[in-house]
Amino acid sequence: MHAYSLNYKGKYKHITMKKTTILLLLITMCLTAVFQQSVTAQEIKATTKDFKNTIHFNITNPIIFGGKSFIFGYERVINKHQTFSVNFGTVGFPSLGLINSDSFKVKTIRNDKGYNLSVDYRFYLAKENKYPAPHGVYIGPYYSYNYFDKKHVWAINSSSGFKGDVETDLSLKIHTIGAELGYQFILWKRITLDMVLIGPGISSYNLKASLGSNLSVADREKLFEKLNAALADKFPGYNVIINDGDFQKKGTAKTTSIGFRYMIQVGFRF
Repeated sequence: MHAYSLNYKGKYKHITMKKTTILLLLITMCLTAVFQQSVTAQEIKATTKDFKNTIHFNITNPIIFGGKSFIFGYERVINKHQTFSVNFGTVGFPSLGLINSDSFKVKTIRNDKGYNLSVDYRFYLAKENKYPAPHGVYIGPYYSYNYFDKKHVWAINSSSGFKGDVETDLSLKIHTIGAELGYQFILWKRITLDMVLIGPGISSYNLKASLGSNLSVADREKLFEKLNAALADKFPGYNVIINDGDFQKKGTAKTTSIGFRYMIQVGFRF
């Protein structure tokens, strides 16, 4: 009986140690799995970095206004569905070379400058977008200001008898407030393609052409008429917005009318 008891205790002790060893192995495996999951999650988080900043370059303005337009933008993510952006850069009046004729020819261009400033606040639509901002459909308000200034020296040989050089200073100022609808693609995590598709607004236009020489009323109106035709050819919607009668007679036109915004930008996230 005593020998049996000792044998039983030995077996029990052996079984208990075996169970304890198995339990320790299971705990070690579980801790290892949890640790590996934690490391993997950290690695995924590191590889899917949340880029909150984007630098844009406007590729629409150089097509419309020529190679002197260089506008850059910056977009910042505020939260999962909202961003704000600001754009700034140089612009220039398009060439008015089509005015050249026997009576009026562009002799030199003494100054050609301008700049663009715009800001907007974007709401990326949660119900329409699978991804967080700045990826997907967005709407929001915007403000933009455009300033153009160009000085020409004209060689004039008019039928009224005037022959000589005349300097003109042509300027255009546009303030616009409106709302926009757009879509932004994100390619390869870093590259963006941003398109403002529709941007109606209300704009204040101030167009002025001053002359640096005394011309007859007929010659002034003829020169303003040619300037007006050249501007209408270069600026989309010009004839709808500007009262060409006032400009041709006075060389100035101020009005509040419809405005619009549309552009395509490429960008880089960081």
